Formats: sequence, structure tokens, C-alpha cells
Amino acid sequence: MLEQLITQLYQKKDARQAEQMAAYMKDQFPFLGIRTPERKRLCAAYFKQEKAQKRIDWQAVERLWALPEREFQYVAADYLRIMQSFLTEQDLPRLQKLVITKSWWDTVDNLDRTIGNICFPSQTVDDTMLAWSKADNIWLRRVAINHQLLRKEKTKQALLKRILLNNLNQTEFFINKAMGWILRDYAKTNPEWVRAFIAENKAGLSRLTVKEAEKYL
Repeated sequence: MLEQLITQLYQKKDARQAEQMAAYMKDQFPFLGIRTPERKRLCAAYFKQEKAQKRIDWQAVERLWALPEREFQYVAADYLRIMQSFLTEQDLPRLQKLVITKSWWDTVDNLDRTIGNICFPSQTVDDTMLAWSKADNIWLRRVAINHQLLRKEKTKQALLKRILLNNLNQTEFFINKAMGWILRDYAKTNPEWVRAFIAENKAGLSRLTVKEAEKYL
């Protein structure tokens, strides 16, 4: 059914829309020109069938990731989010490869919480995120920073703090933006903690991070 889905997506190609979508993504990747609602509609039957299998089809994920048009990476990332309850700690190396291959904020931000939810709570995932927070690759750092988004009271404060401290004094936009997002999100649950973190570490936080973090304070 995967090959049938790929064929259907190619049949929906819209050259004008593809050009606009590629331009929005700063021409990092070619596009088919399929908007999100239409893509999800086309994928619905495939995802339903795959969920019934109760296992991750990594061959399918790798096939989709290898295709040139960006929508196929979106399909793979959406598939992993839908199938996240079947992911295990042993899948982390494969997920790491996805994060660092054809990397940009769109796929990375789709994968972050999927990765964070693996076997939650998992010491293995925590240790991996701590390691990624110090990686040379900025996208691994971004996943580590944002993998606890929307956890609210389940947020692991000590882990969050260590990851953020590993990313002080950054000049990379995508890292500083991510730090602002996780602090802003957690401020909705624990504003006192976020205020204290900013006060203690303001010298090492970018203006962008502080601006984002203080949005709801």
C-alpha cells in the first residue's frame, strides 16, 4: 500500500504550489505542492492499516525519507508520531539518523516530541537527550531542548535545566529559538521556575530566548 500512496501523492503534484512551498522553506528542498490537509487525507487509510500492524515498518520510513520531495519526509514523520507507542529505546539510533538527514526545522520539530515520548519515563531517553544537548549537530540539540514540550507537570526539571545550561551563550538562531520555546511552554505550568532560571542565567541567554521565554510571564 505504500507504493500506492507514493503514486497518489505524485499524482497530486501542483507545480505552482510546489514553488511557493519551496520558497517558504528557503528552497532547502523540492516539494510536490500538496498542502497539509490534503496530504493527511491521502495518508489516512495507509496510517490506519499500519497502526493495525502494531510495529514500526522502518523499511517504509527509510523509503519515504530517501525520496526527494519534502512531503515524503512529512509522511514519514507523521507516521512515526502516529506509531510512537510502538517505538522503543532501540529505535533511537534510527531516529537520530532521521534528525541529521535532510535536516530543517520542519521535520525536526515533528520528531522532537515523538522521540521524547519513547517508553516514557525512560532513563535511556533522558541520557540520550542529555548527550544530544551537547552534540555538534544543531538539530540534535534542538530535539534535546524541545523534546519535553507540552509535558506540563510531567516535565523533568532537572533534565531540562541541564540541557538548557549546556546551550548557554549560543549564537545559533535555531538553538536560541528552541530554548525560548521550551521556557515559554513550561512557564504556563511553572512560571516561578522559569523566572528563576532566566534570572540566574540571563548573561548566557540570547535576547531572542528571553523574549520568547517571557511571553506569558
